[in-house]
Amino acid sequence: MSGKVFDTEEFAKVARRSVAEGAVLLKNDGDVLPLGEGTRIALFGRSQYNYYKSGTGSGGMVNTKYVIGVKEALEEDKRFTLNQELKDTYDAWIGDHPFDKGEGWASEPWFQEEMDITPELASKVAGQSDVAVILIGRTAGEDQDNSSKSGSFLLTEKERKMIDVVTKAFEKSVVLLNVGNIIDMKWVSEFNPSAVMYIWQGGQVGGYGAVDVLSGDVNPSGRLTDTIAKDIKDYPSDASFGSKERNIQQEDIYVGYRYFETFAKDKVLYPFGFGLSYTEFETSVKSFNSTDAEASIEVTVTNTGKRAGQQVVQVYVEKPHDGLGNPARELVAFDKTKELEPGQFESFVFDLTAYDLASFDDSGVTGHKNAYVLEKGNYSFYVGSDVRSAGKAADYEVPEAVVVEQLTETLAPTIGYKRMKAVASGDGFTVDFEDVPVATVDPKDVRLSELPEEIAQTGDKGYKLSDVYHGKVSMDEFIAQLSDADLTCICRGEGMSSPKVTPGCGGAFGGVTDSLLGFGIPVACCSDGPSGIRMDSGKTAFAMPNGTCLTATWNMDLLEELYKWEGLELRKNKIDVLLGPGMNLHRHPLNGRNFEYFSEDPFLTGKSAAAQLKGMHQIGVTGTIKHFALNTQETGRRFVEHVASQRAIRQIYLKGYEIAVKEAGAHAVMTSYGVVNGYYTSSSYDLVTRILRNEWGFEGIIMTDWWAEAGTFGQGKRTDTASVVRAQNDLYMVCGDSATNSNGDNSDEALAAGEVTRAEFQRCAANICRFVMNKPVFARYIGEGNELDIKLEEDADEEELLFDKMIDCRVGDDGVGKVDVSSIVTTRNTTNMISVAFKKWGYYKLHMTVRANTKSELAQIPLTITKDKEVVGMITLAGHDKEWRTIDMDISPSFSTFYLKLYFAQDGMEIKDMTITLEQALEKWLDDMD
Repeated sequence: MSGKVFDTEEFAKVARRSVAEGAVLLKNDGDVLPLGEGTRIALFGRSQYNYYKSGTGSGGMVNTKYVIGVKEALEEDKRFTLNQELKDTYDAWIGDHPFDKGEGWASEPWFQEEMDITPELASKVAGQSDVAVILIGRTAGEDQDNSSKSGSFLLTEKERKMIDVVTKAFEKSVVLLNVGNIIDMKWVSEFNPSAVMYIWQGGQVGGYGAVDVLSGDVNPSGRLTDTIAKDIKDYPSDASFGSKERNIQQEDIYVGYRYFETFAKDKVLYPFGFGLSYTEFETSVKSFNSTDAEASIEVTVTNTGKRAGQQVVQVYVEKPHDGLGNPARELVAFDKTKELEPGQFESFVFDLTAYDLASFDDSGVTGHKNAYVLEKGNYSFYVGSDVRSAGKAADYEVPEAVVVEQLTETLAPTIGYKRMKAVASGDGFTVDFEDVPVATVDPKDVRLSELPEEIAQTGDKGYKLSDVYHGKVSMDEFIAQLSDADLTCICRGEGMSSPKVTPGCGGAFGGVTDSLLGFGIPVACCSDGPSGIRMDSGKTAFAMPNGTCLTATWNMDLLEELYKWEGLELRKNKIDVLLGPGMNLHRHPLNGRNFEYFSEDPFLTGKSAAAQLKGMHQIGVTGTIKHFALNTQETGRRFVEHVASQRAIRQIYLKGYEIAVKEAGAHAVMTSYGVVNGYYTSSSYDLVTRILRNEWGFEGIIMTDWWAEAGTFGQGKRTDTASVVRAQNDLYMVCGDSATNSNGDNSDEALAAGEVTRAEFQRCAANICRFVMNKPVFARYIGEGNELDIKLEEDADEEELLFDKMIDCRVGDDGVGKVDVSSIVTTRNTTNMISVAFKKWGYYKLHMTVRANTKSELAQIPLTITKDKEVVGMITLAGHDKEWRTIDMDISPSFSTFYLKLYFAQDGMEIKDMTITLEQALEKWLDDMD
């Protein structure tokens, strides 16, 4: 070890282990895997040249120092050799078929063109090789769903031909799926490869993790987090997925395996929780006890095979079916063994509470409407390695219904429809439909009955936020000092790439104005995303495996360890809040952001998010659980209404968030773009205040998604910040400048008109201040409790020092920004970073006045200038260029702060002045994002 507090090599080891444990082996005929030492491998598939470390958009745009794909990892591993003739053929073809990056945000093609594999080539290579390894790659991302077409959920014709031709030519073949989420798998039975394994999108060390499993260094222990059905149309949500206006979630609680195991077992190719191993395990139930509507199950797992390995233990419950109607199986507990040598065993005790086993009654059929109820009847428990093979462990009879938690009508649908319900029929179940209970209470009336009490304004008393921290004054006394202007400003976050925080990050909040800073409120920093830190300044960070891969480990201790390292990297970069984890359910396989979410199951989702938060919390930073809630598609995500029952919302779509709040003490939540039952989530008092805060006890901050709409369905506006504050959604993210209200929101006028109360603004301000006060930014600000930050600064590398010396340039209202050229270092092999902040979106121009200042007349003095990752231009002076000359360069538009990098390859350039001017303002800005 290097002795540094933050060690990327140690981080990489944990990430590599996560990739290996997340790999899911679906097929392994003849024990083709693991590959023995000396194996000659023919590596097929163009994805060997463009390994997908993650999806795209805010959940994947991490600048990394390196990415190791499967090809690179195999080439580095001297136990194996790759077929050189096949590699040469691919090299030549790739030269004429470069990677297609697409154009602009979220426009990348989901697949890349595949090389045509002829039977002749496959046969020739087969004669020189022992096994064929075929890579299939897919990206995914924000703003675009997957599709049920070739090149997305389905294989392309060239991919199908490649698998067909190769499996016929080779006796042994392995297909590796470098994808973010499940894809169609009908081709497995059609082409019959020897082995098939999901290796997911493994981040920057994903290739190492995949080869660890191929080689047998790690025994595969990943298990599916989704059901893989025969056809996309078999998923019950398919009929109401992808609408741009409204999705009525008629399947209700029967999402994923809850549907398939109840109604359609014959439609399943690979069940939820499934995955193979190189060894064998025996799972036995040692004891079962139940008292007062609670249960305890003791399970022992023994490695009965010939290799060391890990096993996942899964516990399911089957609840009574009379009354509410319930799925045939629901996951209620799980764990993962340590690595067991042959003959070794490990025991687990799973304690289940009444709340774990209860169902939500939104109709009153149990006699207890709007309550979590432990229904009368038989509860059967199943234990095993996946939902299908789990065997019955015990039965437990509940003699009378038990009200576990009485709640009130909240977030009920406003329109009627029929929802799915299971009815017992013989040895199975039939699908029935019932009317969904609709809302009888207006959330507006509830809000008005629960208004907070206003704190009388006192004006500036000289109190600082540190006085609250040290117990000298109360938070109310501190908030009383804030003027109406302060209150409206603090509820506006700034970004993207605000110059007030770490360069290139997603947002700034807290003391975003001079007045708020004067009260001792520092500016906190948040940044994307679930797969690592996104910094648009070009600064590098560690890219982690995608969400599905991590959850497929079913190892919560490993996730916590991984995100402890992520927490250290956040703190090293002075970022208080990671904008993740993303934790919406995989309601449908085509959701474009499934790659960064976890699972179709809410319990597994909640446990995964909780583990990640616990890891970050050890370092004092936190994550923002998102997108709260029901962000289950990208199509029309900014405006679509999701219509669901209270029961489905609570048991399926909110349960994971509830676990993250109650078990990990979540500190930050981001609401989603869309509408749930009539209200934009950003403005939903039921969702944000009544459920999240009042019922679950959440005490942190809540922020909108970036440039979110607010208000009610069909009436959404980005400027309706008043409705956001009324809901107690503390921060509207984001605006360019809070003090000038650059978004033109309605805060001031709505406050003056009484449409939102001063007390509601004060409540949000207090939430924000409490949050900031308990984050590293405050420790640094007051110089107390910041010992870890000091150690991290002492460990700073060259890149860290470069970005710490960032030169700021702010383009004023006159469209001109001057760079302090005295801060620019022009010596040989030096790089300077300049952040350019502006108020008007448009085309800019860089003007530099330079000359040579060197004794050698023959000297060549080059300067390379890049904007973010794009080369703006080069300046090359000769030693005899002694006269001042002004050079102009065009700068393409950015919608937020951009970054210029100046690289001097040689000494001898002198800079007289440097300015950046607005050449053409563009009126359209946020509208272009729709």
